[in-house]
Amino acid sequence: METTLTQFDVASVRAQFPILQQEVNGHPLVYLDNAATTQKPESVIAAIANYYRYDNSNVHRGAHALSDRATEKFEGARAQVAQFINAPAKEQLLWTRGTTEGINVVAASWGRAHLKPGDRVLVSAMEHHSNIVPWQMVAEATGATVEPIAVSADGTIDIAAFTAQLDTRVKMVAIGHVSNALGSVNPVADIVALAHSVGACALIDAAQSIAHWPIDVQALDCDFLVFSGHKMFGPTGIGALYGKRELLEAMPPYQGGGEMIESVSFAGTVYNQLPYKFEAGTPNIAGAIGLAAAVDFLQSFDRAQADAHEQQLLKSAEQQLQALGGYPLVGTSANKVAVMSFTCDFAHPQDVGMILDQQGVAVRTGNHCAQPIMDQFGIPGTVRASFSLYNNEDDVAKLIAALTKAKMFLA
Repeated sequence: METTLTQFDVASVRAQFPILQQEVNGHPLVYLDNAATTQKPESVIAAIANYYRYDNSNVHRGAHALSDRATEKFEGARAQVAQFINAPAKEQLLWTRGTTEGINVVAASWGRAHLKPGDRVLVSAMEHHSNIVPWQMVAEATGATVEPIAVSADGTIDIAAFTAQLDTRVKMVAIGHVSNALGSVNPVADIVALAHSVGACALIDAAQSIAHWPIDVQALDCDFLVFSGHKMFGPTGIGALYGKRELLEAMPPYQGGGEMIESVSFAGTVYNQLPYKFEAGTPNIAGAIGLAAAVDFLQSFDRAQADAHEQQLLKSAEQQLQALGGYPLVGTSANKVAVMSFTCDFAHPQDVGMILDQQGVAVRTGNHCAQPIMDQFGIPGTVRASFSLYNNEDDVAKLIAALTKAKMFLA
């Protein structure tokens, strides 16, 4: 029987975020910098605080109750996050400091072991710097090359041009699921399949998509997937790298130290099994527990409703921005997350951002660590307003009012 989605209850969601109940510069906070980092619900804050209050101990090696409890919660968090992305096994979910470190692990470990002179790594022209620079570093060390996948004027991947680039020299295709600078949603399942058709591996940067929709790594058939906790209502300094088991097992460790070893002697070292081979040193235990709490939060409501709510905010904001005039949109793909990037006809984006901040409206300005696509568009950067499930139409109205005032002051 078909069911009808009820209206998303943004008020009850918003009430779970204590940071939103404040004023900035004498105005109620309007937080529209969610693509940079999301705010944290009380349940995540409590999970982290309770770990430090009651269970703080190092994991795996202790012979006492606190260590047992900490280990149980830490490994339980791994299993929960692995299930969240439908990983086949929790051992294929490695803890990292975030998306950037996850990409660096793959580039340094897989890349140095597999890339050689003449090999090619393809990344899109709108990638975040963290999905460009690590590949450039490993290419310099191995003799491989890093080449951009063309992006059209509306901010979409040129699939025909990408297909024409593919040959057996391509060993890795690293692609963002969503552009942090433009909001464009890339057809990652198609891109993965095309990469595999020439024997290449595929890495998906899910930093900007993980908070918006369910992700299934088995359905995508990606070889690697990375994301950050702080962009999905979890704490900073924690993220995850998923990899296919056969690839992870064949990769050398990224760092040496404690936990990643089975045995050590001066005659030689035997490395630990997955996932610990890649987790040298004391891990971010509280971060992992907080990330599991963020998964609980995301799974506590209908995510289709939340996505529809965010899309309505984006549609409303874009319509009102275009009616206001003077703020051209950048990134006009028909398939976007709730990210609205725009320039200003009469001032630098940073000047606009400062006037918005004076009115309590938090946005991001600059090149958003995506300088190549800004260079392609011939602009220094944009103002980026990014919406999340706790934003509402009042936030949109305050944004447009603040932009109207900025136009009065600067035009």
